[in-house]
Amino acid sequence: MKILAAADIHGFQYRLNMVLNNVEEYSPDLVVICGDITQFGPGEIATNFLNQIPVNTFAIPGNIDSFDVECGITKSKAKNIHLKKIVKNNVPFIGIGGELSSLTGLTFTDGTSKKPLENIVDCTSVLVTHIPPYKLQDRIFIGSHGGSKALRRIVDTYTPRLVLCGHIHEDPGMTISGKTTVVNCSLGKRTEGALIDLKKDKTTITILE
Repeated sequence: MKILAAADIHGFQYRLNMVLNNVEEYSPDLVVICGDITQFGPGEIATNFLNQIPVNTFAIPGNIDSFDVECGITKSKAKNIHLKKIVKNNVPFIGIGGELSSLTGLTFTDGTSKKPLENIVDCTSVLVTHIPPYKLQDRIFIGSHGGSKALRRIVDTYTPRLVLCGHIHEDPGMTISGKTTVVNCSLGKRTEGALIDLKKDKTTITILE
């Protein structure tokens, strides 16, 4: 399965055009948008932007997206995977949008029941988050780290196959931690997201520049 992942559109059509151009060039099976679709809303922008993407799309809200953006995602033709587990081509995708200051008390639905994250994530999972795990593609311009310690504990304990994230515009790229590959696919001056070729026993990642 070929995945085009991007984050931090922030309401700019020119940034969405980067995604659209790469969809045309690389013909992905799935587009994954890792939050901050808008610049503090409104939800209609998220709906409009996501409806422009001509292939299957998963999306989550980011920390800058206003409360109505999640509704805007749901109204679009994209699939809102925030707090959900969705299986595509035998690959489980788990969405965790928003600020992600804590994972305590969050439950995730797989369409039949709700469970805590610890009960659904494993080594086959792809976590789709907005905030990166702590110290994994989360370095900001002054050298400190802006990632989530709670998410880092999940990564270290349950070793998901892949984490797709954004938020930290200064640190796009990929890194491997144990058995987990973390991809910060933030759009910006230097990068246009990431192309992931996900096969049963191999993952190939290209950061688009």
